[in-house]
Amino acid sequence: MLDSLYHRLEQKEDDLIALTQGLIRFPTINPPGEAYGPCARFIGERLEKRGFAVQYIHAHGTPGDNDSYPRINIIARYEGKTPGPCIHFNSHIDVVEVGSGWTKDPFAGEIEDGKIYGRGACDMKGGLAASIIAAEAFIEQFPDFPGAIEISGTCDEESGGYGGVAYLAEQGFFAKDRVDHVIIPEPLNKDRICLGHRGVWWAEIETHGHIAHGSMPFLGDCAIRHMGAVMDQFEEKLFPALAQKRTDMPVVPEGARQSTLNINSIHGGQSEDFEGLPAPCVPDSCRMVIDRRFLIEEKLDEVKGEVKDLLKSLEQDRASFSYTLKDLFEVQPTMTDKHQPVVKAVSKGIEDILGKEADYVISPGTYDQKHIDRIGQLKDCIAYGPGILDLAHQPDEYVGIADMLDSAKVMAQSIHSLLQGSKDNAKS
Repeated sequence: MLDSLYHRLEQKEDDLIALTQGLIRFPTINPPGEAYGPCARFIGERLEKRGFAVQYIHAHGTPGDNDSYPRINIIARYEGKTPGPCIHFNSHIDVVEVGSGWTKDPFAGEIEDGKIYGRGACDMKGGLAASIIAAEAFIEQFPDFPGAIEISGTCDEESGGYGGVAYLAEQGFFAKDRVDHVIIPEPLNKDRICLGHRGVWWAEIETHGHIAHGSMPFLGDCAIRHMGAVMDQFEEKLFPALAQKRTDMPVVPEGARQSTLNINSIHGGQSEDFEGLPAPCVPDSCRMVIDRRFLIEEKLDEVKGEVKDLLKSLEQDRASFSYTLKDLFEVQPTMTDKHQPVVKAVSKGIEDILGKEADYVISPGTYDQKHIDRIGQLKDCIAYGPGILDLAHQPDEYVGIADMLDSAKVMAQSIHSLLQGSKDNAKS
């Protein structure tokens, strides 16, 4: 029975390639959010022809949404012949900027040595294409299946997902009375199941000073020097403490199994958006953005408290030191239990198709599972898809055709297990 499903998928290889190329050719760069509407309609028109009911959802008022760059999402649903659970495949359609160093056209979908090249090929239009082909093949092979299959193409994952999955979850599209199982085809390697991700806290620290003439800095108070004191405290106290925090979460790569902090940016003094020489001034402001990634064993209040305590200590011990601390973004860690139905179904698929046990991992960075978990309160959710994680956001990004086909087989078998399995269980 499943061999016929695999054979059907193999016959769709050319379609899988063409679909992936078609998706890559939409330059859905975020920011600012280009070509979302045309890409969503490309997906919707295909699925509508194959019997899916299609909805286009405009995430009005979300960050970045405007008349020039509307946040357009697509959700397509195929109802089975009888009631049953719903499996949802969610992929983001946005890609990051191209950057330099490419030897291929980033939006041509060129094929070479069994690989399709392009920005978003790996992250994650190859996974989106694989999920579409998997769903179509399953529907053709098992037209009387129970339940429902949903496929979504959503916005803004690369910038937090607020115009995409977060908005849809708030509107009830990931409610438990509508969806039972979610697979997000992020590029985690075809033999891995990603159970969740670390937590994140972004914040802005601003140190304050007093402006004065640069030839008489003693009459002012340099905010950048105050920020230097903050960095000294980070180096002496915070970074060594974070290196000692370890997790039992199977985070990849190995270096991410500890707590980390990245100094994302520092801006002090005069802006640089001018020509010529700067004016001689003592800077009265310096701003630092920090990106703190934390573990499931840590509490967010404790994570914030480590930074706050260092700043309060400087306020007490350093003359004229003053600061403001502003929260920018926070997400709790999440990890799906290995015994959830979607985990077991995909694990069995990997074992059957690839002939090896699935490797369970946790992502070092967050992705849209955070919104499905936090807003939708849906726990049966994982990331699984083709592509090599290290290629994401790199020049000459690619996805392997054989990897996409293998992943499509795993996805199709997982649909069979979760939907046909529910039918078999109902009979018994």
